[in-house]
Amino acid sequence: MKRFQFKDNEYPYRGFTHKRVIVRAFVINDDSYVALHRIFRDDQFGREGYYETPGGGVDEGESLEVALIRECEEELGLEIKPIEEIGIVEDAYNLIGRQNENHYFIAKIVGKAKKHLVSDGDMLIQETVWVPFDKAVALYKEMSDHGVSGLVKQRETPMLEEAIKALNN
Repeated sequence: MKRFQFKDNEYPYRGFTHKRVIVRAFVINDDSYVALHRIFRDDQFGREGYYETPGGGVDEGESLEVALIRECEEELGLEIKPIEEIGIVEDAYNLIGRQNENHYFIAKIVGKAKKHLVSDGDMLIQETVWVPFDKAVALYKEMSDHGVSGLVKQRETPMLEEAIKALNN
């Protein structure tokens, strides 16, 4: 399992106030397409759009797998089964004083559930697109290298490459 560590060079560092453990998944459907959320935000981070994997914060007392299943149900309306944890990305959002520990998984769909967006982050999801992995790579390459989009791109791109390697083995 790969581990990456990135710094936030986009926003001034003022210290960290908290750490968040996050789970994210490359959810794959029967056509071998992967789910990506198209995000749009207009807030303290700026006005921009980008793509990112489904996922979110791990609640106190939850295992990583249980949190991932819950997050995918909330955001995708799907029941998923985590197949493999492929890596961890440690990064930060200086603007909000937060360190992140992102656990990335490959997951497959095992059923349908009721989609119910619950967090402020969920409300930024404009749509979920299902794309082949080569299209996912292209979408990330097209994203800006600056702002929160650049931070997400920096975090997601190496994990996408790890997912592709794992699926090709």
